[in-house]
Order: sequence, then structure tokens, then C-alpha cells
Amino acid sequence: MSVYIIAEVGVNHNGDINTALELTKVAKEIGADCVKFQTFKSEKLATIKAQKVNYQKSKMDAETSQISMLRKLELSENEFIILKEYCEELDIDFMSTPFDLESVDFLNDMMMKKWKIPSGEITNYPLLKKISEVGQPIILSTGMATLEEVKNAIEVLEGFGANDISILHCTSEYPTPLSMVNMNVLNQFKDTFGNKYKYGYSDHTVGNLVPITAVAMGAVIVEKHFTLNTNQEGPDHSASMNPKDFREMIDKIRLVEKVLGSKDKVPTDIEKTNLIQIRKSIVANTNINIGEVFTEKSLTTKRPATGMSPMHWENLLGKKSTKTYKKDDFINEEI
Repeated sequence: MSVYIIAEVGVNHNGDINTALELTKVAKEIGADCVKFQTFKSEKLATIKAQKVNYQKSKMDAETSQISMLRKLELSENEFIILKEYCEELDIDFMSTPFDLESVDFLNDMMMKKWKIPSGEITNYPLLKKISEVGQPIILSTGMATLEEVKNAIEVLEGFGANDISILHCTSEYPTPLSMVNMNVLNQFKDTFGNKYKYGYSDHTVGNLVPITAVAMGAVIVEKHFTLNTNQEGPDHSASMNPKDFREMIDKIRLVEKVLGSKDKVPTDIEKTNLIQIRKSIVANTNINIGEVFTEKSLTTKRPATGMSPMHWENLLGKKSTKTYKKDDFINEEI
């Protein structure tokens, strides 16, 4: 199973449909499997009292309210229809995260095939319920959550019909310091839930080290913020990857997939061709006559492995030879 790579545009289009379309085109060109946006009505997402979080304050204008920021980043329903049609034309998966119940209905009417629940909505019971009732695969991000909250969210989702859930580890800080990644949480998920779910990582760190590490630890979904220019004004650009770096990350993930290979410990085809010349056989260490008892002095092991396996060593010791052997002859006896 190939790692599913999500280019998280989010709101990095800065409210401009043409930028969103360009990001979609570039995401396809660099090899992403999916391009993801955010669908919301600003007035339904935040009250006028909600303030920007710290990382947002330093990335945008001096206005401190979330709703003023969100209004500048909102796309219309018609623009989302255009985006989805463009994704279908390019053959890249379209996905958008809904942040309110009306947006769920809208995206469902658009027949979106996969659904992403962001970290901030993991305790939003009405949203969890409504998305689960859609009956499509769900990807659940778990930033800021405790393990118990993850369990509670899954219980809600499954209670209302969800049966294809993927769980993403995530740290909700932009950018995330390496000391706060805690990638071993992936192991905790596996220990807690077993093979019932697929696991992945939603990344907010700088660079590609962490998502590649996640893949090496078994992540089958990687989500990474994506932008045309990391220096643009906006809440997420500085914690995003530009196209060149995103392509490099994808290329390295594909290499890691090759390195991981199969879980079955069997000789590879190329190893089979090397095995004969590298392994050893039991051979005569001295000239051995018929009836002579095999001893540790009269036997040794040498390459190649075309004779009796050294694993029969103990079975030979103390037995009488049925043949005459010269030094370096392969021993050939019934055991």
C-alpha cells in the first residue's frame, strides 16, 4: 500500500480562487495524491470574541480577532465547485475540511469521497455525528487531544455509522519544534487500537525529516501544508512547504517505501543468486577413508553451499564414513 500524500492547501490560497487553482495544478505536478482545502462560513466558525492564536498574530495584520482573519480566507461554494471539477480534470483527489454543519451538507452534495476531521473539531460532537452519517472514509487528526479524547471521538464516529477511519498523529503548533513531535504516539495508537485503523501523520514541522520518519514508522498517510511561497502573509504559509521542497519530500517518501519493502523475512531474488557462493558446506579437512569416524579435525566448513549444510554438523560427528574423501571434497552422507 503506497503512502497517501495530502497536499494541505488549507487557506494558503488567501481567499483567491486563481491561487487555489494554481496550487491544485502544482500539487498534481509534484506527485501529491490529494489536494485539501478548508470549507467554512466565518460567522459559523468563530464568535467575534475569538482571538487569533499566537502563531497567527505574527503572520497577519494587527487585527486580533479570528473572524476578521477568516473572512479574508473564505472561498464561496461556487469556487469550491470549480476546484473540485478541476481536480477531476487533473485526476487528483479533492478533499476539503468542513468546519460547520452546513459545510458538511454542501460537500456531501458535491459527493466528496474522503472526509478530514481537523484536530480542533475532535471534540465537536455534532460535527463528528454528521460526518459519520455521510458514510464515507474519514481521516481524523488528533492534535491537542488526549488518548481518551481520541477514543471518545472514534466511539462517536463508529456509533453513527463510520466504518473506515484513519487516525493521524499531529502536534497543533505552527511550526512544530522537533522536541514536540513525539512520533512514538504512532506506536501508542497501534498498541491501543491494533490493526483496526490506518495510521498517519499530519505535519507542521519545517522540512521533510519528520514526515519521512513517520513513514519509516509505518504511517500510510502523510499530510503536509503546501504553498507557492512560504513568505506570503497568512496564518499557515511559514509552516508550509514550497513546491520544490514538497516534491523532494514525496520523492524521499517513495524511496522509503522501497526500503521498507515486504514484512516477510525471506531471501530476495538477488540474495538467492548470492546464497550459493556466500554460504558454506561441510567438506573434508583431511583425507578420509571408508569406515573412518568423522571428527571435528577431519571436517570443516567452506564455500560454496553446494554440499551438505553445516547445520548437520552434529549429526555427522562420530559416524563412520561410507566413502573415501580427499581434502576439500564435499561430504555426502546419509543422515
